[in-house]
Amino acid sequence: MQIKNARTERVIASVVEVAHTRRSRRRGLLGRDSLDLSAALVLSPCRAIHTAFMRFPIDVAFVDRDGLVTRIVCDLAPWRLAIEPRAHAVVECAGGSLRRRDVQLGDRLYLAAAGEGDSGALGASWSARSISLRMTASKPACSGS
Repeated sequence: MQIKNARTERVIASVVEVAHTRRSRRRGLLGRDSLDLSAALVLSPCRAIHTAFMRFPIDVAFVDRDGLVTRIVCDLAPWRLAIEPRAHAVVECAGGSLRRRDVQLGDRLYLAAAGEGDSGALGASWSARSISLRMTASKPACSGS
């Protein structure tokens, strides 16, 4: 699975992990020494993240249910917090990778099978791309989500 930008048609990440259970979201990127530039972690549902106990900075894209980027935090250092109340999911990438791939506010990110063609064949919304993302929308991780 990969994440693509509908505006540029560039691949944002070619190796994607989806954390859709409470346990996998809680674990996140903890325990890793780095994140490959081609990798990303999608947390869903998620409106806030922290980098406590992390060993490296990350780029964060908050996206709504349609995959529209509502907030970008570049090079979020360890021991920091980022929140976006309008978000449905978070895409965490290696520090500096979102800037290098020209991701901007308002871009639509979508999940695609590796090697899939244009975005027209992939469906209209972020949550429609993955059954697990849709299912977690009805079961928030906590009552505040």
